[in-house]
Amino acid sequence: MDTTRIAAPLLLVCGGLGLPAQAAELSLARIFSDHAVLQRDQPIALWGTAPAGRQVTVSLGERVVRGSADAQGKWKIQLPPQSAGGPYALTVGSDGQTVSRTDILVGDVYLCAGQSNMEFTVRASTNAMGAAYGARNDRLRYLNIQKTSAATPQEDLQAPVQWTPLAPETVGDASAVCYYMARSLQERYKIPVGFINASWGGTMIQSWIGAESLRRLGDYSEGVDAVAQYGADPAAGMRAEDARNEAWWRAHDPAAAAQRAWIAPGFDDSGWPAVTPAGSWKDSGVAGFKDFDGVAWYRTAVTLTQAQAQAANALQLGPVDTYDTTWVNGVRVGGAGLSWTWRNYAVPPGVFKPGRNVIAMRVLNGGQGGGLSGQPASRNIVTADGQAIPLPAAWKVQRGSGLKGLSVRPAPWEVPTSLTTLYNGMIAPLVGYKFKLAAWYQGEANAGEDAANPGGPRQYRALLPLLMQDWRQRFGQPALPFFVVQLPAFGRPARAPGYSAWAELRAAQAQAVAQDAHAGLVVTLDVGDRFDIHPSQKTVVGERLARAARSVAYGENTAGGSPAPVSARRDGRDIVIAFRGTGGGLATYSSNRANGFEVCAGEACRYAEARVDGDTVVLSGAGDPAVTRVRYAWADAPFVNLFGGDDLPAAPFELDVQ
Repeated sequence: MDTTRIAAPLLLVCGGLGLPAQAAELSLARIFSDHAVLQRDQPIALWGTAPAGRQVTVSLGERVVRGSADAQGKWKIQLPPQSAGGPYALTVGSDGQTVSRTDILVGDVYLCAGQSNMEFTVRASTNAMGAAYGARNDRLRYLNIQKTSAATPQEDLQAPVQWTPLAPETVGDASAVCYYMARSLQERYKIPVGFINASWGGTMIQSWIGAESLRRLGDYSEGVDAVAQYGADPAAGMRAEDARNEAWWRAHDPAAAAQRAWIAPGFDDSGWPAVTPAGSWKDSGVAGFKDFDGVAWYRTAVTLTQAQAQAANALQLGPVDTYDTTWVNGVRVGGAGLSWTWRNYAVPPGVFKPGRNVIAMRVLNGGQGGGLSGQPASRNIVTADGQAIPLPAAWKVQRGSGLKGLSVRPAPWEVPTSLTTLYNGMIAPLVGYKFKLAAWYQGEANAGEDAANPGGPRQYRALLPLLMQDWRQRFGQPALPFFVVQLPAFGRPARAPGYSAWAELRAAQAQAVAQDAHAGLVVTLDVGDRFDIHPSQKTVVGERLARAARSVAYGENTAGGSPAPVSARRDGRDIVIAFRGTGGGLATYSSNRANGFEVCAGEACRYAEARVDGDTVVLSGAGDPAVTRVRYAWADAPFVNLFGGDDLPAAPFELDVQ
């Protein structure tokens, strides 16, 4: 999984953020910085704040439009569409105040989003040195959205951002996939291009869908409502979550009710063993933990001055293996459910007290090592001005119940398994901007099935179309082209046919695109890395995205993607699979046979010998009457050698036999 250190709650916005200046002052939304790129051939909306009811004048180059602020001091003005051009000056004036931005271009704007493989930077990609040498291009610019999780939709970005012209010294921080796509398209069409990267490693698709849309899927309605309650009243939302969480524990752990007393600040833990957590509890040397799977309780205390208690607003605990619930002075402050995420919990005012403060944690290891797995230096109380107050290295620990096979649903606002919060914090502030296309590279986090991801990859068949529909509706672009990067090969190669969560997820991605007239799919099986979930061949991925965009977004008469199956039918003793988009005919590399084909009778599948014949693949002797379907590349990390005539790998699939 992604190894990004999750610091979501330190960025968690619980209420309405508002625009970046006081309502009585003139401002522009933060997305409009110097060097911004605005979408051509679409009405250009600009927005910000001004004194309530005052007239606002906006000029972009020689175009001037007037409007006024509403009773809340917010204004939004729309300029007519413009063709590609610039640079222009952007000026907003009201009542003698002026806000200006310089070097504004009009061209095409791309929105790139997803998890860590979209976040993956140019400097970490293969051939990054060559990319940097040739990066100077004032007509190509990018903007990285700060990671922000919000319980309610935000009207503006949390912090100032900066559109950045591409240069050798700046390209390294850009999304590699998005940059290589944008570079290819800008070079082809010779217009200004800007790309916005809104990505967060390890996050699930549910985090990126607006509440109104996600609520329509019944599995998420309760969680979406809980996030809304937390956004409206954080203290009440946390109390409700504590009650839900405790009800779950009492249903699954007979000792939960009695052990609840262990969170109390006054509880006497002097009889508990002491430990300095620095890895798995199985390796801690504490009696009874060597082979233990289940629940362990941890407690520590720290003394704060009055000034420290007033300033303290967060708790850092490092990684925890696997599921935790954490209390400060008996008040629940957080809980998460992935062993690789760093616990950083916001703590409301008044929870920390002058004098002795007790931190208690309940940890379920979920069959893994278990415990506070980071180093003592990663555990601190953090103050509003950024100071870190170290927690004691030593904790008290006590075994709870032995439990196996359980997964606990974290609070639905906890990143990376949150519901709707990344839409709220990173996409909602962009509503009003227009885009030429959107590119989506995500799915690794949704391949597993647990309490945080009910339905697993099969649920993705509903979630991905919902995301595309949601964003198009909110941006007011019902035909916004949407391009999906399919999961690459990763993990242990299969030696026999079987179930593959990654294959199921790829199938969900392919289905969503196939059912959408304005979408494209990028197949990446051949540029994965079975040892690394973050393959570095991002140049190839970006250029395949550009190829798909040329067909779908720019209307070129060219095949936008990989060879894909049309049908599978019996022909005597054989099965013949017909393909479209073969680029002039299918080909096999390093063999006269194609790898990775299977035939299935019910749930029993076996490998089949396959040979290419023009735009078809023939499975020789596979037409047994019991065979009901065929599969190709149906594994987490399949070895494939079937390509189209234009060197694009064939898409994996599962098809019924006609």
